[in-house]
Amino acid sequence: MSPDPRPALSVVVPAFDEAEVLPVFAARLRPVLDGLAASGLEGYEVLVVDDGSTDATPVLLARLRRQWPQLRVVRLRTNSGHQAALSAGLARARGRDGVVTMDADLQDPPELLPRLLEAAAAGHDVVYAVREDRSVDSVLKRVTAAGFYRLVRTLGGRAREQAGDFRFTSRVVVDTVLGLPEAHRVLRLVVPELGFASATVGYARQARGAGRTKYPLTRMLRLSLDAITGSSTAPLRLATFFGLGGALLTSLLLLYALVSFTFGQTVPGWTSTLAVVAGVGTLQLLCLGVLGEYVGRLYVQAQNRPTYLVASDSLEERDQTRT
Repeated sequence: MSPDPRPALSVVVPAFDEAEVLPVFAARLRPVLDGLAASGLEGYEVLVVDDGSTDATPVLLARLRRQWPQLRVVRLRTNSGHQAALSAGLARARGRDGVVTMDADLQDPPELLPRLLEAAAAGHDVVYAVREDRSVDSVLKRVTAAGFYRLVRTLGGRAREQAGDFRFTSRVVVDTVLGLPEAHRVLRLVVPELGFASATVGYARQARGAGRTKYPLTRMLRLSLDAITGSSTAPLRLATFFGLGGALLTSLLLLYALVSFTFGQTVPGWTSTLAVVAGVGTLQLLCLGVLGEYVGRLYVQAQNRPTYLVASDSLEERDQTRT
């Protein structure tokens, strides 16, 4: 039987307009992986998913590839988003033992990889890198992140608190995720829901290596909505509870109005009427908004459009050149 040509480990890195930080990122990641290879890791690949960058990222990646044989570049036709880029990387990763996903901004330190693999070797299919120290983040970032994880747990989700997309997943976990029918996966919630044996490795979140964040508040809100509606039906039940509560309140007000009318105590006024109408209207709009989020996801799923389109893969280009 011929040996498996696939590398043991794939490192998937989504990148969008990261020209400023890529040289520093490569300079820190390569020694770590080369050290692991020298210690017995049977081959690795670094799969950078260029998420439709408009700066010099493609040029820098091409330059790095000439110096780093294990570097592989998958370029998407358009900017499809962070989670779509991660899914594209998982779909093309060849690591036979597992895949590590991480960002290129160096807030997730590459030097943590040996500890992730060590925990995986102890028999865990998923190893989460957990941010124990987020002092480099702004107060708003820390507060909103804590609120997000608390909300997900309240709604019944199984998200690992303070664990982003820096994790190790075994080959069986990767194949299971790729087999899921949902299009817009939020992997930091999907992976915990699968229930595989897991472990955590704590670290201090570092400052960005260079450049600026690609996750402004609007994208964070969009990710939060996708995560919540994609992992829990609790908001639908919340809309039902609001409806029942509104019906109960309306019944009590009607009873009060009938009793007041019977005893001749009715006083015309617009304040109470306005308050009731505004309150009920607000509940109705909120419930419609929640329902709309789920209907929208069903609509997008029914369209079955791809979440990303691959423009090129340096591995395929290399194979074609050889033939």
